[in-house]
Amino acid sequence: MDSQDNYTQARGKLFIVATPIGNLSDMSYRAVETLKKVDWIAAEDTRTSRRLLDHYDVDTPTFACHEHNEAHIAIKILERLNRGESGALISDAGTPLINDPGYRLVRQLRQAGCEVVPIPGACSPIVALCASGLATDQFTYMGFLARSGGTRKQQIQQIAVMSHSCVFLESPRRLLKTLKDLSTVIGSKELVVGRELTKLYEEFVSGTVTQVIEHFESQAPRGEIVVMVGAPLHVEEINDETILKTIQAMQDEHLSPSSLAKTVAQHLHVKRSHVYQLMMAAKS
Repeated sequence: MDSQDNYTQARGKLFIVATPIGNLSDMSYRAVETLKKVDWIAAEDTRTSRRLLDHYDVDTPTFACHEHNEAHIAIKILERLNRGESGALISDAGTPLINDPGYRLVRQLRQAGCEVVPIPGACSPIVALCASGLATDQFTYMGFLARSGGTRKQQIQQIAVMSHSCVFLESPRRLLKTLKDLSTVIGSKELVVGRELTKLYEEFVSGTVTQVIEHFESQAPRGEIVVMVGAPLHVEEINDETILKTIQAMQDEHLSPSSLAKTVAQHLHVKRSHVYQLMMAAKS
């Protein structure tokens, strides 16, 4: 097997370094080694990162790189890489760019011909999903849902009709509201909430959405939260009467006939052509 020491050729590269999401022991040897050998570290919040860097005796100079200064810092980083310096990008926790700023920076550097090297590690959506018991062969990650409005309503509806697992993040203050919004549309789909992952009070709560709501109504949620909605466990026999009732219920969404047929078909896991035929027959 051919082995290459990245650090002997690390000049002029930007390393995207994943950090722990809670347990400091989850930092990889390669990540620590990289942070010690680069010339500088661009951190989402230098104060937050200092605890981690001090824990591993990393004294590499740091500067802030976050969503409010990303455009300016991208120019600064490009200049440094062009001078032959190497650097690392870290976020407050987990894998940078996953629900964090940074993709504009990486895109600009790659377009300029700079080499960007990922150093893998913890990522809360993946950590949660692998221990959830839900299907992992296909899933959708949605970040944080919109707090209100039409976009949020659309996202909730998308989750309802997905035929595979869905993963998103939520704050403890909004968790119960989100679960109650989901309860009106996801039916018997299994739901899992992962909380305080890799930390002392790590918890997974699973069951129907009603059962999960009851749990968090009795025990107020705290900490970082990942919500996962499973795929339908089985496809029930759907008759034409059920399809017509669903069409009628969804007509308030002001969708075109074609879009309405598609939405109903996804929701009930039936053929769109059959839904459309029933719609046309009902109209005539």
